Amino acid sequence: MYTYDIDALKQLLGLIMHDNISPDVLAWLMKQGNSNNTAAFHAAFVMMPRKTGRLTISVTPVQITQLNTIRPNFNIEGWTADRLGRVFLLTLADAIDRSHYLKVIESLFRAGEMNELVALYSALPLLAYPESWAMRCAEGIRSNIGNVLEAIMYRNPYPSEQLSADAWNQLVMKAIFTEKEIGLIIGLYERNNAELARILLDHARERGAAGRTVPTELWKLAQQFTEAGLIDKLKQDYQLN
Repeated sequence: MYTYDIDALKQLLGLIMHDNISPDVLAWLMKQGNSNNTAAFHAAFVMMPRKTGRLTISVTPVQITQLNTIRPNFNIEGWTADRLGRVFLLTLADAIDRSHYLKVIESLFRAGEMNELVALYSALPLLAYPESWAMRCAEGIRSNIGNVLEAIMYRNPYPSEQLSADAWNQLVMKAIFTEKEIGLIIGLYERNNAELARILLDHARERGAAGRTVPTELWKLAQQFTEAGLIDKLKQDYQLN
């Protein structure tokens, strides 16, 4: 069901929440998360900012290390309290009934506004039945909302673990098209592939023909699957750096 120790993760996230919100709000959050009332769970997810506030959380180096030990490559640095509160709430959801669990989470995706979607995509590495969210992740890549894209792309291990090769290549290209920080994509070089290199070089030619530059990471990704000298010739032909 999970690829990590969910109980250890919930305990750690609970401690981090304890350090960042009032005891009363934490008690409320725990109550809603452990409730079998779907309507109350949805309501808690929506109203989270009103309960927790939107300040950036404080997290210690020790907690960061512990979190990465429990769930490798999962990172909450720079998150706001409401984002973490929503993700924590999702980890509390009862996942025993697979059909019901998927239905509850999917309904949140369908109804989510921007900040809610940010939390949902941030939570992908923690959700039960991880293989079930690959299509949802691929759909999120098509978003034009910058914050949503960054929640999927930045320091999120889920895409590299679960996306198909085609969907992965779309994620990398979307990051380049939207000028995101490609270096923050987990698994960028581990998931590199020949088809992506071909697409990247085609993109470089288009950018060069238009007198535009390309990110340095493009060349680094392409060179692994490209004949020696081809990249240098392309740079020369199109006056690319």
